[in-house]
Amino acid sequence: MTPYVAIMTLTFQVYGCDSLKEKRSAFSAMRSVWGKQPDLAVAEIDAHDDLDRAVWTIVTTGHAPARLQQRLQAVEKEILERIDAPILDTQFEMT
Repeated sequence: MTPYVAIMTLTFQVYGCDSLKEKRSAFSAMRSVWGKQPDLAVAEIDAHDDLDRAVWTIVTTGHAPARLQQRLQAVEKEILERIDAPILDTQFEMT
């Protein structure tokens, strides 16, 4: 079976952060919750110094593309419930 890599990139609108420290704190669950799950890799990939925007990528691997897509969609739903910042854009990529 061919292994697949599923990538989900989320762009958030950030409100109410007056410093980068506040922004990091607002997104701390990205690393502490999803970053500790063994099937996921999580990283902030862009807008590091932008107080109004955050861009995060979540990656998982496996042999069933449909299952990987479902996994990332479930993670996106969990993020929406836990992170206090609206998602402006979600992009999925399968390689």
